[in-house]
Amino acid sequence: PAVGPENRLAYVFGTSACTMSSSHEEASVPGVWGPYYSAMVPGLWLSEGGQSAAGEAIARVVEYHPAYPTARAEADAAGQDVLAYLLDRLAARLAEPEKASRVAGDIVVVPDFLGNRAPFADPDAKAIISGLDLDTSINSLVDLYAAGLTGLGYGLRQILAVQADHGVSPSLVVISGGAGDHPIIKQILADSAGVPVAEAGSSEPVLLGSAMLGAVAAGAYPDLATAMMRMSSLGQIYEPRGEDIKALHERRFRAFEALQASARLIRDAV
Repeated sequence: PAVGPENRLAYVFGTSACTMSSSHEEASVPGVWGPYYSAMVPGLWLSEGGQSAAGEAIARVVEYHPAYPTARAEADAAGQDVLAYLLDRLAARLAEPEKASRVAGDIVVVPDFLGNRAPFADPDAKAIISGLDLDTSINSLVDLYAAGLTGLGYGLRQILAVQADHGVSPSLVVISGGAGDHPIIKQILADSAGVPVAEAGSSEPVLLGSAMLGAVAAGAYPDLATAMMRMSSLGQIYEPRGEDIKALHERRFRAFEALQASARLIRDAV
């Protein structure tokens, strides 16, 4: 991937998700905050988007499933967080990580539990889960979890698209935050958003950023751009996989956007 702050979107994935992109030119993007000059990187414009609930939205999705109490008990017995336990069960079913999106089947999740921050700036948006049946197994719960993660990826895809339409075009998403630790999450986001997703080279990127500021203040580097180049690194990069996976997500993304539009129609009607 191209190197430089303007080529990378920071995706801070926790209870909520925040996207931060830099550009050389001032760009006003609908539904995305900013642009703010020199707010993050000196000399560059910052565009800030995000999803009002991300990790918390997926946690809520799986809690709705009838198998959740059983999964929670099994996770507690294994000394695991329940979401990590479900991800491990998903990994055990897969020969290849990119096949994680296939287990979602007909389930499509629009995870707008707290409205849609970007790109619609719609505080009244609501979540939708489509494709549920009467299956009460833990495997069905895992399928629902995978569908929820693809829904987050489609939200990221929408943010990337509206930014690109207005001149902000990062080519790599760099993920941080505890909700995105598992490799399968990174692969699902890469496939569903259609963009490479990279791990930050540091396990504590926020602390590393503070160290960069300290290094510049102490005179170890002449400016922040140099400190960023010398002190930062990337971990593993997860590339979107294959034409068949791409075609699958094209179909699912159309269904995702149709559900969003239906939600707006329903809200206006009732």
